[in-house]
Amino acid sequence: MAVASAVLEASHGHLREALAGSPRALDALRMLIEAPIDDPSGTRRGCLMANSAGELGNADPEVLAHAHRTYETSTALIGDCVARAQREGDLPAEADPVALARALPAAQQGLVLMSRTGMDTATLTATARSLAARLLPTPTDD
Repeated sequence: MAVASAVLEASHGHLREALAGSPRALDALRMLIEAPIDDPSGTRRGCLMANSAGELGNADPEVLAHAHRTYETSTALIGDCVARAQREGDLPAEADPVALARALPAAQQGLVLMSRTGMDTATLTATARSLAARLLPTPTDD
């Protein structure tokens, strides 16, 4: 579990940098959804914690607890980015940052699953863009 903790802490550091380093928060959120399609070989698709929780979560309370903490940390980081996109005027003010921060990784993991079925990159890309259009709507001009 110590090795997994170190890997996941590094992963959160990368996520933090990617979300904060993008000139526009909305671009960072779209990147998050599209991340699974950026690996045409399919060798990097997946998430250590999602895979561990899926395989061991019900059988190992320590894995389940660690997965929950990891998910909550990711949710907080993504939620901060959603709030930034709202401040930048790229997402509707009434959008719930926490709800959206939970939906985006769920969409991303769905794309990971689709990629593991051998789905071609063009279909994955179209699906990711469709998800982004629905999950990350632009504010309406009144």
